[in-house]
Amino acid sequence: MDNRRPWLQHYPPEIPKSIDYDEKPLYRFLLESGDRYKEKKALHFMGKEISFGELLVEAKKMAHFFQSKGLKKGDRVASMLPNCPQTVVTYFGAMLAGGVVVQVNPLFTERELKYQLKDSGAKFIVCLDILLPRVSNVRDETDLEHAIVTKVSDYLPFPKNIIYPFIQKKQYNIVVKVEETDDTHIWKNIIESGSEYFTEIDIDPKEDLALLQYTGGTTGKPKGVMLTHYNLVSNVQMCTAWMYKLEENKEIVLGVLPFFHVYGMTTVMNLSIMFGSKMILLPKFDPEQVLKTIQKLKPTLFPGAPTIYIGLLNHPNLKKYDLSSVEACISGSAALPIEVQDQFEKITGGRLVEGYGLTETAPVTHANFIWDKRINGSIGVPWPDTDAMIVKEGTTEELPLGEVGEIAVKGPQVMKGYWNREEDTNKSLKDGWLLTGDMGRMDEDGYFYVVDRKSDMIIAGGFNIYPREVEEVLFEHTEIQEAAVIGVPDPYRGETVKAIIVPKKGQKLDEQQLNRYCRKNLAAYKVPRIYEFRDELPKTIVGKVLKRQLIEESVAELEKDKQVN
Repeated sequence: MDNRRPWLQHYPPEIPKSIDYDEKPLYRFLLESGDRYKEKKALHFMGKEISFGELLVEAKKMAHFFQSKGLKKGDRVASMLPNCPQTVVTYFGAMLAGGVVVQVNPLFTERELKYQLKDSGAKFIVCLDILLPRVSNVRDETDLEHAIVTKVSDYLPFPKNIIYPFIQKKQYNIVVKVEETDDTHIWKNIIESGSEYFTEIDIDPKEDLALLQYTGGTTGKPKGVMLTHYNLVSNVQMCTAWMYKLEENKEIVLGVLPFFHVYGMTTVMNLSIMFGSKMILLPKFDPEQVLKTIQKLKPTLFPGAPTIYIGLLNHPNLKKYDLSSVEACISGSAALPIEVQDQFEKITGGRLVEGYGLTETAPVTHANFIWDKRINGSIGVPWPDTDAMIVKEGTTEELPLGEVGEIAVKGPQVMKGYWNREEDTNKSLKDGWLLTGDMGRMDEDGYFYVVDRKSDMIIAGGFNIYPREVEEVLFEHTEIQEAAVIGVPDPYRGETVKAIIVPKKGQKLDEQQLNRYCRKNLAAYKVPRIYEFRDELPKTIVGKVLKRQLIEESVAELEKDKQVN
């Protein structure tokens, strides 16, 4: 047994410990699938289906357009779109042209958009018509030279394409008329009358960037993570090796995770394009729509986040739907409560396992085995060719087995560095190891456990308290739907533990009841001293709870109380 890598002994024979990765540009997956599966359906979007052959033609037209407008190798192309066919076409079209994709969250405010466009130096942006006013308002303060504007209705089947503009007007109270100019272009015209001819650019997969993916910016300003073609290719090839029971060209993948987040981009979009799988594109998470979609279109693979699975499990009509087509789910973005895993598996008959990764690792580094040994509460073991260890914070000094420290990872999926941020890069990358900023431990079998984000740890009365441990206990309470645990200032303990609770529909909870429950299950110093009840928790688009916002709100509340008293 490899004592440094005890997890390797648990690998089933079907999963290779090492993979011979393709050293090629990521867009080669589309060139190959577009040829091999020309007639097979690649995308399903609100009733409209597009084949791999058609998708490749549109990506080539987009590549031609970018190059005709002066795009040079390495120029950045911003994509500000929800999950829709245009997202996939833009992503691969930009790479075919030699560009670097910059994913932009369509929900961004002007301030957030301006920051990301300025920081990345993007010269092109592709956006929805309803987002154009936001783009126009910041354009003069950025390096943008061209905007390509599309509508959701561009890919809707009849009669949805006729009805949708009226729904959009009612929903967003906005109608944008887009006129073609020298620097504003209409998507439909490019696709309908554009040329497929483009010049293939010489790419060095290990050195050349495919993507600038911005971190969420939970600590300070968002940073552009530089991911090479090789980072993305290796991670998606690890993904297919891990899910060894999936059959090429036969799977249907549910795309509810946003593709502008690296997790959805790799586990849904890149995986499907490489594997010849049909992708079902959903522009947003609507529990009822997801349930209907699973029953009707029968996806076999459903990557998600805990809040997505929780949202489905708590839907009042859940029992009406047949979810038995789902065979495999990898959950990421946040800790997966064991209760949620068990319930979801009972309902689907499939397997739901927790994984782990970061934007900086394209994104996956660890997961539980889907069909083999897994440990509840663990993020699993490192993927092929991925090394990991527990180190003393901020160093590469390995800690003894079982001790809590910072998780460090190394592998072909680890980023090149942060865009224009040498100091941050040097802090995070040491001797090829990425210091994740997550606190965790490894057991003797090589299974890893995330204890918490370094920045989330609560120090109360000299004790280190990891919110995740308290949250796991709260999630086991039958009347709690969601819970978030944070540290708030306390004059005596330095910090104290606060729990923000979303009760299940129709349930009434009180502090005394929860206090008794927590004291039964947690050491006294870990028990929340403050409870707050809410209808919902603030979250990012991929379902990560915005703890920073909860802390700021709680601190403001404490300050207000101080002034009153």
